[in-house]
Amino acid sequence: MDQGGCVCYVQQPMIDFNGKMRDELLNREIFYTLKEAQVLMEQWRREYNTLRPHSALNYRPPAPETIWVQTPATLASRLT
Repeated sequence: MDQGGCVCYVQQPMIDFNGKMRDELLNREIFYTLKEAQVLMEQWRREYNTLRPHSALNYRPPAPETIWVQTPATLASRLT
């Protein structure tokens, strides 16, 4: 919401995301098919949300991917 010329705190992350997506992806690519656009946008979104560091988070990724390691104990507990 615009309140007297300032952007509400909740909208600011979305504005930053959209600006970065436009600058880093949309302005640099020519999409020949809808599927190509969808694939490239998903790859960019995934990289943005899981790999690249964000200054607001002390240069850590916002949602690092987790790897689930299957051990014999966890496998046995799932089978019973």
